[in-house]
Amino acid sequence: MSFDLPSQPDLSLPAQWCVFDEQRLLLVNGTLPGSEAASWPLTERLFLARQGEVNLFQGELVGAAPASGEWVSLRQALMQLPAELAPALARAAQLRQFRRTHRFCGHCATPLQQHEHDQGRHCPHCGQLYYPRLSPAMMVAIYRGQELLLARAPHFAPGIYSALAGFVEAGETLEECVHREAFEEVGVRLKNLRYVGSQSWPFPHSLMLAFTAEYAGGDIVPQEGEIEHAAWFPIDNLPLIPQSMSIAHWLIRHAVAELSR
Repeated sequence: MSFDLPSQPDLSLPAQWCVFDEQRLLLVNGTLPGSEAASWPLTERLFLARQGEVNLFQGELVGAAPASGEWVSLRQALMQLPAELAPALARAAQLRQFRRTHRFCGHCATPLQQHEHDQGRHCPHCGQLYYPRLSPAMMVAIYRGQELLLARAPHFAPGIYSALAGFVEAGETLEECVHREAFEEVGVRLKNLRYVGSQSWPFPHSLMLAFTAEYAGGDIVPQEGEIEHAAWFPIDNLPLIPQSMSIAHWLIRHAVAELSR
C-alpha cells in the first residue's frame, strides 16, 4: 500500500504508531499500537505519512511499556507483522536514523532545524540542506537455462544462499553496477539485463533494486572475503534461500516462475 505524504495528518483518521526504545520496536497485542499511544510519554514525536485510511506516527517511549506490550527488534517486527506494514516500519526506521545522525550541520556545526513541509533539515547559519539518506543497492538473479546462480556470504546463516547484491558506486549507473558486481563477486558476464522490482530495506537505509540477467560467459570464481561459495542450482532443487520478508526471496521466486513458463 502506497504512502501519501502530506505535511500534516488528517485529524479525522485513526493513527498507528511506531514506538521505539533504542533498537527495539514496541508491539501491543502483536501489532503496532493505535491512537492510544498519543497519550503515552513519548519524545521525538513525528508524523510519518498517511497510509490508506491511517495516519502513521513515530516516537520514543520514556518509561515503562504497557502491560500488553512486547519489545522486538526491527527485523523481528518485519517478520511478524503483515507485509503491508513493512513500508511504515522502513520509513520510521530510516527517518529515525536520519534525525539521530543529523543533529548538527556537517559544514559549520550549527544545530539543524526541521523543514516545515518535508523531512529535510537545514542549517540556519550557512544554508546547507540535508535530506534522509538512501543507499541504492542492486540485486541480480542470474539464470542459465533452467538454473540459477546463487551464492552465500560468510555472514549468512548456515545453508542459506541468495542472489548477488552490491552497492552502487558514485558516478555509476544501476546497469553498470550489476555487471561490475557480478564479475567482481563470481567472475561471470551477463546479458539481457532486466529490472523487476525494488524494496526499501531499513538496515540502515538501503534501497534494493532487483534485476534478472542471463549468463553470458565466464567460470565461477568466488571473490575472496565476500563470497564463501557460489554455484548453479536447478530451479526445482534450490538450497535454502532468505526469508520471505526480503526482496531476495521474492526475486528468486520470481525468477523461478519466469523460467518455469
